[in-house]
Amino acid sequence: MTSQERLPRLLALVPYLIARPGIAIEEAAADFGVSAKQLRKDLELLWMCGLPGYGPGDLIDLSMDEDTVTVTYDAGMSRPLRLTGSEATALLVALRALLDTPGMVDADAVRRAVAKIEAAAGAARPAGVAVGLGVREGASTAHARRVVQQALKLGRALRMTYYTASKDEITRRTVDPMRLLIVDGRGYLEAWCRRAEGVRLFRLDRIDEVTVLDEPAAPPPFAEQTDVSAGLFRPQPDQEVAQLVLEPDARWISEYYPVESVEELDGGRLRIRMRYADTAWMVRLLLGQGGDVTVERPAALRAELRERARAALRRADHLAAT
Repeated sequence: MTSQERLPRLLALVPYLIARPGIAIEEAAADFGVSAKQLRKDLELLWMCGLPGYGPGDLIDLSMDEDTVTVTYDAGMSRPLRLTGSEATALLVALRALLDTPGMVDADAVRRAVAKIEAAAGAARPAGVAVGLGVREGASTAHARRVVQQALKLGRALRMTYYTASKDEITRRTVDPMRLLIVDGRGYLEAWCRRAEGVRLFRLDRIDEVTVLDEPAAPPPFAEQTDVSAGLFRPQPDQEVAQLVLEPDARWISEYYPVESVEELDGGRLRIRMRYADTAWMVRLLLGQGGDVTVERPAALRAELRERARAALRRADHLAAT
């Protein structure tokens, strides 16, 4: 079990136990969806948590026997965590997108969750929490989403024009839709691509001229959904890593392409680490930015970029502007 899975449970355990003094460990474990053994490990860890100073009087204290547990000192963790405005917004957007996804098993449960979050967010507004979308969906992206939803609802195949950023190319594809999903705030269509003969994820904002076909969608039986629990980007051992400094006008690169790290610099600049598999594609991307990107490493990429820029100047040296 990862720390990301365990931490939210630890934060919720103390207020949960305060509201249920003497609760059976087996019952508490069932409520949190873990084994009694795992819950005992969580409780043992909680014993070591508390306020700065971390003396015996500052740590969370529990009274635990063989079958039950009671919190005797909460170290200030007596209330459940509250969502911030941005967290509530992100959750609402995801839940509403889930409601629009065909095949939703328990739509009523999702609607109840949406209503509760909206009520809580509304109550928080007088304290200065603003709830709203930070980024509006573009018209073309909204159109693509509606067409994809229609295809999923009808069980039909799609024909579309798609821009592949990693290859800087536009292709025509016929796909068999499998599902819509949201990852890192972006909408994706997961589908069996007949051109690639495999399952692919297509960003909705890169889909153009999408049409629902009369033929049924028929992904092969062996087509499996992509595991996106750790994000979409999967580093490969054969990929190079570029360290780039972006001027303010080139910051969009860090938002449009997957990056491994982002460091704020003075003057609104960014330093990023970005993986790439195709050097020619990376060189084209960087040349298009003029002087707004500086390559710190690798040295081979810097050398290739300089050579391509010099070659372009040589071809244009007959022009008055050069």
